[in-house]
Amino acid sequence: MIVPQPEVLVAISSKYENIEFVQTAIEASLFLLALDEETSFQIGLAVREAVANAIEHGNSEDADKRVEVRCRCENERVVVQVRDEGEGFDLENVPDPLEPNNLLNTSGRGILFMNEFMDEIDYTFGADGGTMVTMKKSITLAPKVARPIEEE
Repeated sequence: MIVPQPEVLVAISSKYENIEFVQTAIEASLFLLALDEETSFQIGLAVREAVANAIEHGNSEDADKRVEVRCRCENERVVVQVRDEGEGFDLENVPDPLEPNNLLNTSGRGILFMNEFMDEIDYTFGADGGTMVTMKKSITLAPKVARPIEEE
């Protein structure tokens, strides 16, 4: 059996309207893996949150700065990397959205969702700035089988 090994690289300017494009590109690249609906949803939401964080917190909504998203399948895991060109951040100082004072906040849950939906998350901070978030999720590979083209 041939197992597809999709890889996609998407680079966008730091504009919120580009988030939907990134999610669509990632989901399209993973389509051949025939992931179940829940797994696809989880990866898609984690990607959306990581890209939104890169735009807002990493690049400070500077449209001249880019966000790069790379997605690939390796060893029955989906690996997504999101890189921004910002100043970086201190993970220890990110407010806990589950603290009583933060429960009613309308934002601030991105990292929580990413941690909830992905199996592994790693943050790399560049010496010249920028943050790369690497998210990994184990999957069961079950490629879609092409249906024969029906003749008229």
